[in-house]
Formats: sequence, structure tokens, C-alpha cells
Amino acid sequence: MLSALIKSMRPRQWSKNVFVLAAVVFDKKLLNPEAVGKSLAGMVLFCLLSSSVYLINDILDAEADRNHPQKRNRPIASGKLPVPVAAAAAVGIILITIPVSFLLSTLFGWIALIYFLVNLAYSTRLKHIPLIDVLIIAAGFVLRVAAGVSLIEVERFSPWLYVVTTLLALYIGFGKRRAELTLLQNDANNHRRVLDGYNLALLDQLITIVSGTTIVAYSLYTFSAPNLPDNHSMMLTIPFVIYGIFRYLYLIQVEQAGGAPEDIVLTDKPLQAAILLWGFSVLFVFYLN
Repeated sequence: MLSALIKSMRPRQWSKNVFVLAAVVFDKKLLNPEAVGKSLAGMVLFCLLSSSVYLINDILDAEADRNHPQKRNRPIASGKLPVPVAAAAAVGIILITIPVSFLLSTLFGWIALIYFLVNLAYSTRLKHIPLIDVLIIAAGFVLRVAAGVSLIEVERFSPWLYVVTTLLALYIGFGKRRAELTLLQNDANNHRRVLDGYNLALLDQLITIVSGTTIVAYSLYTFSAPNLPDNHSMMLTIPFVIYGIFRYLYLIQVEQAGGAPEDIVLTDKPLQAAILLWGFSVLFVFYLN
């Protein structure tokens, strides 16, 4: 049962909470132990908070998940994890993480509470509304970044990064919807009601718009944001962003992947290479240039 509970908490998706660390990296605070410690603590709290949301979501979707070709294997849907145990774990996590979040920082606590309430609204209602569902997913990523900003005294963090985060999250979200629509085909709306409001033509257009805008927004950040190196060396990171976006597009349209973006990040070596090279280049520009 413990193994089933941990699986339902979806530790593979904790990688999304790395966005809490964006502020400490892009504000050049990685050499500040206090800032790094608070940011890591914030990321851990968001991992636990997001796990409580996953538990609640799986409880609410248990019946629909049983008819899904992949989600039917989830512990709650398959019966391996009893609903009362999952509910108790979710409540327990919330009762611990929210107060601790306020102890870490008052503003961080409010952001964490808003993040939970937004995701609760998503799980109960908003995920069934086309376009709004993906916008709420994007809002979750922006709140993660804002949470990280609230934990440190920022001096160089650019608002452009909020724009890039929003666009990148929309890109991944629409890509996930496309993958689900392709996998489930004519039976899509029986598994996820919101898919009845999408079709491949619309999703391909949205993906094209958002992917192109993401590249433009990131490029503008690299040479127009304040406190970047005067030699514009941050622009050297642009090719890795372009390749990463192109690679994900290839995976969802050619390989028919993308239903679980976190699995792609953890398994696709070319995409991993692009992310690592981008990360190393950012560190070089900020800390060694």
C-alpha cells in the first residue's frame, strides 16, 4: 500500500517544480547558501503540495480512469490504493505543507495556497473547459516561478521569464492534449471530457502559434532583459531552446508521444542533451562569463 501511495503521489512529475529554482538561478544567487536553501525548501513543499493535488485528482477521476487504456493502471483506479487512505494522505499533506509554507515566507505561503486552490478548481471543474484547462496548467508553472521569487531578494530577475514560462507551459499543455487526442481517437471524450472541445487541426495551430512565440519571447529576453552580460552572450543559449522545442514537436507529431511530458523529459536522450547543454550554457554566461 505504501508503494501504491508513493506511486499515486507521482514523484516523476516533481521535475515540474524545478521552476521554483528559476529565481535563484536567473538572479545569480546560486553562490548564496541562504537563498539556495530557502529555494530548495520551497521546491520540496511544492512537490508535496502537488502530490496532494494528484491524489485528489485521482480520487475524483477513478471511474473515468478505469476506462482509459493507460490510466486504469493507476493505484486508485485499479484498487491497489483504497480511496480513504489516499484521501487521508492528501489531507495530511495539505495540513502540513500550507502552514510550513507560511513559516518559510508569508508571501510564499499565500502563493502556495493559491496554487492549491487553483489546482483544486482545475480538478473539480476547470479541466473540463477547452482552452481554460491548458491556461490553468500554465498558471501553475507561473505560480511556481513566482513562489521562487518570493523566497529571495531579487535584483536581476526579469519579467520576461514569466512570459517565457507561460508560453512554454502552454506549448507543453497543448502538445499533451494532442497526444491524448491521437491516442484515444474517437473515444477521446469518454476518457477526458475536455477533448471533445479540441481537434487536431486546432491543436496544431495553437502549438504552431505558441512554439513560435516562445522562441521569440526567449530571444527577446536574452538581449533586452536588464542585468544580462553586456556582450549579449546569453544569446548563445537560443539554439538549445530552439532545438528543444523542435524536438518536442517531433515527438508529439511523428513519434505520437507527449501524453506524459515528464516521461519524455526523463527518457528522451536528445531532449535531455538539449536541456543539459542549455543549463550549462546559462550557468557559464551567468557565473563564468
